[in-house]
Amino acid sequence: MSTASDAAPTTSTASHDNRWLVLGIVCLGQLMVILDATIVNVALPAIQTDLKLSDTGLQWIVNGYTLAFGGFLLLGGRLGDISGRKKIFVAGVAIFTFASLMNGLAQNEAMLVGFRALQGLGGALLSPAALAIITTEFEGPERAKAMSVWGAIAGLGAALGLLLGGALVEWTSWEWIFLVNVPIGALVIFFALTQIADTRAENAPSHDIMGAITGTGGLVSLVFAITQTQEHGWGSGIVLGFLALAVVLFAIFYFAERGHEDPLVPLNIFQTRSVAAANSVGLLAFAAIFPFFFFLSLFMQQVLQYDALKTGVAFLPFSASIIFTATAASQIVPKMGVRISAMIGTGMGLLGMLGFAVLLDVDSPYFPNILIPMVLLAVGMGFIFVPLTFLATSKVEASKAGLASGLFNTTQQVGGAFGLAILATLATDKTDGAVQGHVQEAIAAGKTPDVAQKLGVAEALVEGWQLAFYIGAALIALSFVAVLLRVHDEDADLDAELVHVG
Repeated sequence: MSTASDAAPTTSTASHDNRWLVLGIVCLGQLMVILDATIVNVALPAIQTDLKLSDTGLQWIVNGYTLAFGGFLLLGGRLGDISGRKKIFVAGVAIFTFASLMNGLAQNEAMLVGFRALQGLGGALLSPAALAIITTEFEGPERAKAMSVWGAIAGLGAALGLLLGGALVEWTSWEWIFLVNVPIGALVIFFALTQIADTRAENAPSHDIMGAITGTGGLVSLVFAITQTQEHGWGSGIVLGFLALAVVLFAIFYFAERGHEDPLVPLNIFQTRSVAAANSVGLLAFAAIFPFFFFLSLFMQQVLQYDALKTGVAFLPFSASIIFTATAASQIVPKMGVRISAMIGTGMGLLGMLGFAVLLDVDSPYFPNILIPMVLLAVGMGFIFVPLTFLATSKVEASKAGLASGLFNTTQQVGGAFGLAILATLATDKTDGAVQGHVQEAIAAGKTPDVAQKLGVAEALVEGWQLAFYIGAALIALSFVAVLLRVHDEDADLDAELVHVG
């Protein structure tokens, strides 16, 4: 398989030398998407109170976005290859920005959930197009540096969303967690239209209608089933029904792609070992890491009684660590190789997850019980994301750059949704089963019934989250094993390309 640098050329509507400005533009667009994935978490209590949402409605503020985003990523990536990456990127930013505006103006549950789903669709167009633009714009050593910036944006956005969400909720109102995207989106659209050259596959494939319907339908069904497990359980009719539908649609998709001259997803892309390795390792790692923000944010607010702003500030060391680590990774990956770098990342992530599982309790001090595991996990994320992103995109033909980036983004979203569904369900079951025992222990220790109830609930919540972190640690341990088995530096000339970086 040829690398992107020696693959068939792509067509362009303009020529320019502003590669680093282009990187800044697409990263700013991606930052909006990453911010939105976490900024809502801190604001959920305020939204629920203001709009009088049910618990199910509150859950769908998150799930509506995840469903559309995870379901349409592959289609979004392929559309960029076919119709032009700049065109799809701008369309994605425009949809995302419009939906953000309407979310900020939402007056009821239906309006907010509906436009959250539209935001997800915009993100599904935006993200793979952005990564494909980087992949086709940069080659060799410069691509490694660009990927390190991309990795830093991913980590920064995830943690910055919690800080910004807390600040906006405390100082203004929850509506501004959405409205803040409007001027940023307008700025991104302006610079994208004037600075980014449009690229697409030279021999653009035809539209694969059956592949688009069954592939997207299968992903939407799978993500929907996963998001329903916390409310209904894995054995419920709605979950099993949509899982069965996903299997059927994926089976049709498989045979449709095999028989199509220009398929939405050329199945031979999985024969590229670097692509298969990056996505298999990433699926496990993201399933463990993405739920971290959800659980730790709830722990700080519900157990330690932090307000929204203090919760956001508490994540600042995470932001600083991920930025530093992703930058350092661009220097270290060339020297150590993608395999050793990914081993360092998964190893550090394992230590961080185990640290949370062991150290969290109802009286946890911020230092060292929270800060040290947080920094370990941040370092791990940087050394996981940078080499995996490069592996996932650097060895595919330029005509499939959007597909490869969409596939990797899909892996992140589906892995994250799957991990959160499993961990949240098991944590809730553990908590429900432990509450009464902890309440009785507190009463036996001389606490009043009210105090005993609060203390018992807090201890039961911590016990549930500790179980979630232990399972997260097991998932990262599996990703470490996957690195050992699937990632090989001799897979490709990645390290040869990277060796002159820095």
